[in-house]
Amino acid sequence: MYSSVQHIFFDLDNTLWDFETNSQTVLNGLITTYGIDKKCQCSAASFLKTYVLVNEDLWVRYRQHLITKEELRSSRFYNTMLYFGYDDKELGLVLEKEYIDHSPYQKTLFPGTLEILDYLGKKYKLHIITNGFAEIQHIKLKNCAIDRYFSEIVISEEVGFNKPDKRIFDKAIERAVTKHEHSLMIGDDWHADVEGASAAGIKSIFFNPRKKPFNTNQTAEIFSLEELMKLL
Repeated sequence: MYSSVQHIFFDLDNTLWDFETNSQTVLNGLITTYGIDKKCQCSAASFLKTYVLVNEDLWVRYRQHLITKEELRSSRFYNTMLYFGYDDKELGLVLEKEYIDHSPYQKTLFPGTLEILDYLGKKYKLHIITNGFAEIQHIKLKNCAIDRYFSEIVISEEVGFNKPDKRIFDKAIERAVTKHEHSLMIGDDWHADVEGASAAGIKSIFFNPRKKPFNTNQTAEIFSLEELMKLL
C-alpha cells in the first residue's frame, strides 16, 4: 500500500509534540501563579475547559480570516475570564504573554516520537506540515531537538494557507521536490490531515492516540507511533 512512498509529512501538534499535555502544564501554572480560579470564582478545571473551547472557537475564526493573529491572542484569556464575569483586559494580556513565553518550550513528545523518527528517517525523507504561528512552531521543533529530522518545515502562517486547504499540501510537495503519489501524510486531525491530504491526492495515516470514534474505512488508523514500524 505504501510501496510508492518516498516522502513522509508529519503534523506537529498532537502528533509528535503533545500539545494538550504541554499546554495544560503551562495553563495550570498560570492559574496558580495569578490566582485565576479565585478571581473568576471557578475551579481550575472549569477555567481550563472553558479556555479550550474559547481558544478553539477563536482559531476557527482565525482560519476563516475573520480575525487577525493579534485579535486571537488578545482575546482568548480575556474572553475566558469574561465568561466567568471577571473583566480584566490587562490581566488577559499578561496571561497571553506568559503563555506564549513558556508553552513552546515544553518538551513532552508523544511516546515513541524519537524512535519512529530515527526509524523512518533511514528509509524516507521526512517533513512537517503544521497549522500555527511560525515562531512558535519553530521553537517547539528546535527545543525538543527534532527539527534535525525534517528536510522541509511547512507552516501555515508562512505559506498563507491552513490545512485542510489543498494549497498548503501542494506547496509542501513543491518544496520537497516530489510528487503527490510518492507522499504520505500522518496526523491526528481527521479534517485537516486526513481529509485535507486526500483532497490533495496524498495518502494518509490517521494518528488517533486518544481513540476518538471516527469512520476510518478510507485510511489506516494507528493508536501509537510505534505502529508505523509495521506499516512502513
